[in-house]
Amino acid sequence: MRISNDTVLDNYAKAKTIFSAYGVDADAALKKLAARSISLHCWQGDDVAGFEHAGALDGGIAATGNYPGKARNWDELKKDLTTALTLIPGSHRVNVHAIYSNGGKRTDRDTLTADDFRPWIDWAKEQNVKLDFNGSFFSHPNAADGRTLSHPDKRKRQFWIDHAIACRNIAETFGKELKSPSVLNLWIPDGSKDIPADRYSPRSILKDSLDTVYAKQMDTKYVKDAVECKLFGIGSESFVVGSHEFYMAYAMQKKLMLCFDMGHFHPTESVADKISSILLFMPELLLHVSRGVRWDSDHVVVLNDDVRALCEELERGKAWDRVHFALDYFDASINRLAAWVIGARASLKAMLIAMLEPSALIQNAETSGDYAERLALMEAAKTLPFGAVWDKYCLDQKTPLEHEWFDTVKKYEADVLSKRS
Repeated sequence: MRISNDTVLDNYAKAKTIFSAYGVDADAALKKLAARSISLHCWQGDDVAGFEHAGALDGGIAATGNYPGKARNWDELKKDLTTALTLIPGSHRVNVHAIYSNGGKRTDRDTLTADDFRPWIDWAKEQNVKLDFNGSFFSHPNAADGRTLSHPDKRKRQFWIDHAIACRNIAETFGKELKSPSVLNLWIPDGSKDIPADRYSPRSILKDSLDTVYAKQMDTKYVKDAVECKLFGIGSESFVVGSHEFYMAYAMQKKLMLCFDMGHFHPTESVADKISSILLFMPELLLHVSRGVRWDSDHVVVLNDDVRALCEELERGKAWDRVHFALDYFDASINRLAAWVIGARASLKAMLIAMLEPSALIQNAETSGDYAERLALMEAAKTLPFGAVWDKYCLDQKTPLEHEWFDTVKKYEADVLSKRS
């Protein structure tokens, strides 16, 4: 089934009238959404395997499932990503992990350079996308005991310091060549499965390591550094060295970005509630958008209350230009191309819903003290016809509509993915 362009335009005209009654300009919302980009994570395409072929995942990371057709090399991952981007309306970024170096020679992580990612840069220029970057502090012999930048062994710790510095230099090159700041995120798995006898020493070591990593001042026109906290992980259930409190204090002191991953907090904590507190003291924030199910399980993002609340907070706080929006999940149990598209489109729909909210009316009711009207308007906003506006956005961006894009995925699976052993 296919909805005609005329039907899409007719539905949009009717929806536009309804939104106008609430003081919302649907045309302006579409322009606003077109200016937003999402950083698409390359590691969904191959279950965080990377190109090192170093063995099984570790560091508290697990990709469950064995759906056929995952990318096995650069050419396959590139083809999958390129196809996914055609099914996601708007202009977006791609987020690269250090284990995806593909310069044609075997280079250990402490000596990586931008040349090892030259194919990524060339592809990004061809596709007119920008690149972000992440250090890979897992699935390596020097991280086998669960410590990296907080490692008590000076030799192993120096390896990871050198890796982090190399990542900053690579991100800087991304930013210079692609003419857009590359967001560089640092996350480490360091922690303890059971109750530690000493929490102070590993955090002291981590601070010293980070001081060395960030000693060089880099131009934020090219690279923007972020640090990512976590509550717990597999193998670090009792103690995480890089906790929320640690990184929040460190980011403020060093003028770095803080990264909030939606799965890295207690299940009942709201990341949306944290945004206004952080942006009062920091100029920018990195968001890793995922979906935790009972724990930090990195399920594919869907249009649920959590991601809607996140976007509503950004809209109400006029914070879109201060936040970097990136996806971070990996599901090996379903078509990986579909996982990218579902998560990205769900995030964009949440953004659009927030941009179409009658915020002025809601905030006026709050200012006047009429909290009943505030609640009534919030409820009314939930039934406004955003779907018609979303279809118009897809049409404007020359992207398949919501019910159409999956046909492309199924054909790609039959023609390409099914032929991978």
